[in-house]
Amino acid sequence: MFAKHARNELLKLFARRRTYIGFGVFLAVEAIILALLNMDVVLAAFGTLLANNGLQISDCYTGLTLATFINFFTVTMLFGLYLALVAGDMVAKEVEDGTMRMVLSRPVARLGLLAAKAIACATYTLALGAFIGATTLLAACLYMRGVGNLMVFGPTQRVFAVFGPSEGLWRYALSVALMCVSYQLVSAIALMLSCFKIRPAAATVVTVTVLSVDLALRNIPFFQPLDHYFLGYHLGCWIRAFRSTLLWPEIVQSLILLAGATLTCWVIGATQFCTRDFKA
Repeated sequence: MFAKHARNELLKLFARRRTYIGFGVFLAVEAIILALLNMDVVLAAFGTLLANNGLQISDCYTGLTLATFINFFTVTMLFGLYLALVAGDMVAKEVEDGTMRMVLSRPVARLGLLAAKAIACATYTLALGAFIGATTLLAACLYMRGVGNLMVFGPTQRVFAVFGPSEGLWRYALSVALMCVSYQLVSAIALMLSCFKIRPAAATVVTVTVLSVDLALRNIPFFQPLDHYFLGYHLGCWIRAFRSTLLWPEIVQSLILLAGATLTCWVIGATQFCTRDFKA
């Protein structure tokens, strides 16, 4: 019965048009960024950055470098937004449409139903994350007609490294995998809020607000010593896959904290969902 619920939730999720908004937006953003990177003034700035670090643009201006560059500046702002948009609808939208009362009028376990919705959210997070990683790399490599070396420069993330093609590819794959796992928390937050008595748009807005406030606080220079206490630091553990020396204890610690926060959101959401009166 649970497998049937999970399958139905996945079918409902991927039958909605808004589920695919994130996929389309990321494709458009990738195309725009690659087009802008072809401008002479942008190429000159990129070449100056490389020259100041003793590197040649012919060695580091590659498909792998551009793919990582695009992810650095799009995932943080957009990935969480579209996860919140989809997960925030999972319960609140059905309550608003009145279908939740019809579903619960049957002999269905509330906890099992919410667990199926959580699986659907987790699946969507993995699907969108994998799509972003694959299409960005494919588009950048087609644009540059090859993979090439990987040069990573992220001043705010304190990352600067150069890797060969083989190491660069597995570092890129590792970062995408970590991104898909870490951002499960964003889906869990939106799903938890969706279980409360609020509209779908409100669940999305509150989730995005949490991420935005966290980002704003992290950008205040005086709060740098507190960086480890912010949500964005741990969500960004995928960026640490590009450090010259992989510090696995830091990455694992972030993943454990994110897993604990995700579980907490699921428990709070399940408690609210199982005790809520949907007739009111």
